[in-house]
Amino acid sequence: MKRSEINAAIRELEAMCAQEHCYLPPFCHFTPEEWKTKGHEYDEVRECMLGWDITDYGMGDFSKIGFSLITIRNGNRSMAEKYPKVYAEKLLYLREGQYALNHFHWFKTEDIINRGGGNLLIRVYNSLPNEEIDYESDVTVHLDGLQKTVPAGTQVCLRPGESIWITRGLYHDFSVEAGSGDVLIGEVSQCNDDNTDNRFNPPAGRFPAIEEDEPPYRLLCNEYPAAEERDKNDRP
Repeated sequence: MKRSEINAAIRELEAMCAQEHCYLPPFCHFTPEEWKTKGHEYDEVRECMLGWDITDYGMGDFSKIGFSLITIRNGNRSMAEKYPKVYAEKLLYLREGQYALNHFHWFKTEDIINRGGGNLLIRVYNSLPNEEIDYESDVTVHLDGLQKTVPAGTQVCLRPGESIWITRGLYHDFSVEAGSGDVLIGEVSQCNDDNTDNRFNPPAGRFPAIEEDEPPYRLLCNEYPAAEERDKNDRP
């Protein structure tokens, strides 16, 4: 994925957040140059992978297959004593005509919320004991307190303000209802680990290889420089 595509996607998500009056925490606004000055006081951002996350899943066609995300808060299950938060929150952005790949989570459950814009479509399937997709059995979905059963492969439509509870092992993908416009999405979940807790079907990468065709506008959550050691008398 080209750095210019990533930069444009970040600016686009920033604009969508502003449009929907969704304000971002300070670390989302740090430039790459500013990150070089940040010490251990920002280790939580580094070690819990907070911040920007733009992916094309390694497919090389971000306009059609991709997702823009911001992790706002999170814990770290491998460093639970230091970061004991058991919850996470993200903002996600999907353009009309873009598709986010089918997957499930082994550990986390999550609520996916349409925060504004167009209508979000989430296709659902159960998983089989061997973790493959169950194309036959009906799926029980939970929508803002409403429980109902739908056929396998149903695209559940979430209008602004509506949400769905995604349980462990439930396959789901994301797209936008044609003609409804781009969507800002909220995610509230258990502690999130994108390195180990996504089973894509068919298999796919999670973080893109980047072609550096221009300088980065913002660093991604897996690109932060390590904190420089400071004299103990230095102030952050």
